Amino acid sequence: MQETIVAIATPSGEGAIGVVRLSGEGCIRIVDPFFPARTLVQSEARKAWFGILTDETGEAIDEVVITLYRAPASYTGEDAVEISCHGSAYILSRVVQLCLDHGARMAQPGEFSQRAFLNGKLDLSQAEAVADLIASTSAAAHRIALGQLRGGVSNEIGELRQQLIHFASLIELELDFAEEDVEFADRNELRELVDRIRGRIEALTTSFRLGNAIKLGVTTVIAGRPNAGKSTLLNALLNEERAIVSDIAGTTRDTIEETVNIGGVTFRLVDTAGIREATDTIEAIGVERALESVRTSQLLVYVFDVIETDPKTLAADLDRLWQQDLQLIIVANKMDLNPYTKFEQYFGETYTGKWQVEQEDFVPMIASEKSNLGYLQERLLAAATGGTALLDQQQVILSNARHYDALRRADEALVRVLNGLASGVSQDFVAMDIRQSLRELGEITGEITTDDLLGNIFSSFCIGK
Repeated sequence: MQETIVAIATPSGEGAIGVVRLSGEGCIRIVDPFFPARTLVQSEARKAWFGILTDETGEAIDEVVITLYRAPASYTGEDAVEISCHGSAYILSRVVQLCLDHGARMAQPGEFSQRAFLNGKLDLSQAEAVADLIASTSAAAHRIALGQLRGGVSNEIGELRQQLIHFASLIELELDFAEEDVEFADRNELRELVDRIRGRIEALTTSFRLGNAIKLGVTTVIAGRPNAGKSTLLNALLNEERAIVSDIAGTTRDTIEETVNIGGVTFRLVDTAGIREATDTIEAIGVERALESVRTSQLLVYVFDVIETDPKTLAADLDRLWQQDLQLIIVANKMDLNPYTKFEQYFGETYTGKWQVEQEDFVPMIASEKSNLGYLQERLLAAATGGTALLDQQQVILSNARHYDALRRADEALVRVLNGLASGVSQDFVAMDIRQSLRELGEITGEITTDDLLGNIFSSFCIGK
């Protein structure tokens, strides 16, 4: 018998309505004595009942609506009760305490969803999608999470596993008849199958860059020398006067962080202090923070003044900021002062810096007038998504790092299968690698789990879910 758990399922703070959720075999019996308007243990499920909730002395706590669910037709697959009351923190705490005093215990983070998984109401990837859906902050993030909750990733992984299981069973059968030297699994068909599965895995892992950007946002640092127009560019992207702008070099002394949604992707913009040799202690701290922001970012937008910055200086500044795997967009600002500035002047044959800068990532602008802002937004979006068009309703997009790692390990095992077939190794080694690939795929949906894995996943959920 599962213990009855209880938790507040609505956010903290005042609100019109608050919801207390219980789940477990005894939950209806716990609430029943304190709801005199109805005998809950004899009431129909999936109906809402209005009345007064009282304490042990019969004193009214609040007018509430109680909704009953009976196993297995509930979110958790167990008997469940939801108590909707007024959203006062005091009322909610009294309702929870009443339940605790009469046999319930406080739910752990994610315990409702964990029970739904353990009771077969959700697979593991769908349970993770619940948390993603709650945390979604854009239409695209919402669509990805909802697609995963509806089984998009699960169906893909299930299909891949099913195809592999068929051949795995034939290989295992061969092991049972090893002395007869028979071959049940056609090796050519197995190679073709593994190639097809690897192709689908590649498509899913490639989509992770887009999905991760949509889910988590892209940390984007705006850097450059003092008075290059970094804060002006930040204001243009935000379409508001967020950062102080002046002609005095070094106006920005610390980082300024804001978010903006471009084409369904959230960009966490960080405006930094001008990068140069500091003239005082405060500026030195600002420059160091700017460099640290670059080191921890995914995308660097380097802004330079086309009048004040020569190619040699720009190359030296960029080399100072170079980071492996950091993406770069160059903004040539104040083009109204020098409209003849060209990409080739800075990144032509004479350029010997560390960065590989492409023509399309060189964006001429007049930031103060928002000229060419649309093109910059296009380049930001392309850099964040790898040039992948944003998803349609049917597209399966990977957004979970755990799924990405498992798919990558599954693909490595499949590569070993192909290498083993090519070198003619015995079927027991081939079978071992196929089993490893199946295991990695099974961990995504929870067909293969460990207590550590479940604890790690559900501990990140909110308590009421």
